Formats: sequence, C-alpha cells, structure tokens
Amino acid sequence: MNEGTNISTHDQCKPGKGTANSAASGGIYGLAFIGALVYYIQHAQTFWMGALGVLKALIWPAMLVYKLLESLKI
Repeated sequence: MNEGTNISTHDQCKPGKGTANSAASGGIYGLAFIGALVYYIQHAQTFWMGALGVLKALIWPAMLVYKLLESLKI
C-alpha cells in the first residue's frame, strides 16, 4: 500500500481558512435582509408592492453596488 496516498480523516475534517468570516458575513446579510424586508413591506401601498418589496430585499446589495459604481463613473 502506498503511504503517500493515505489521507487521515482528521485532515479532511479541518475547516478551511476564512470559514469564520463567511459565517459572520452571512449573519450580517441575514439581519440586513430582514431589515430591508420590514422597510419595504411597511412602505408598500398594495399587495403587489409588498411582493416587489420582498424581491428588492433579496437583491438590495446588488442595487447598492450598482448605484455606488454609477456615482463613481468608473
């Protein structure tokens, strides 16, 4: 048996670098999503505006980056 190809299960279970950072950013995104959802639903005049608000709450980071780059005119 070739010992160079054996990988212990301990090495396979190690989390990669940056795992804690991605978990924290996921939590921040989750809280921001809930805040945006509440904001858009509170300001909705009709059911369909509320439904559109749910979609806007999902994509607000993309809209933010787009407006930021648009204002910088890169």
